[in-house]
Amino acid sequence: MKLLYFSWVRERIGLDEENVDLPSSVKTVSDLLQWLKSRGENYAHALEASDVIRVALDKQHAEPDSFIENTQEAALFPPMTGG
Repeated sequence: MKLLYFSWVRERIGLDEENVDLPSSVKTVSDLLQWLKSRGENYAHALEASDVIRVALDKQHAEPDSFIENTQEAALFPPMTGG
């Protein structure tokens, strides 16, 4: 799966994007965030408040309990504001 990181998530992780092979235990958006946090201090720091992180699966906003099976791309970004 291709992972894209935006704004301060990208800055804290230190990558714009990466391709990963997910473990079979990662089935939902919530599972993905938990797994990413386990990948190192930079991921843990970027995702420490995972309840505010927004995720889009194949360019569609997703909820924490959304299944990621067959997803090609996941984008992670902080909450958006503005007008």
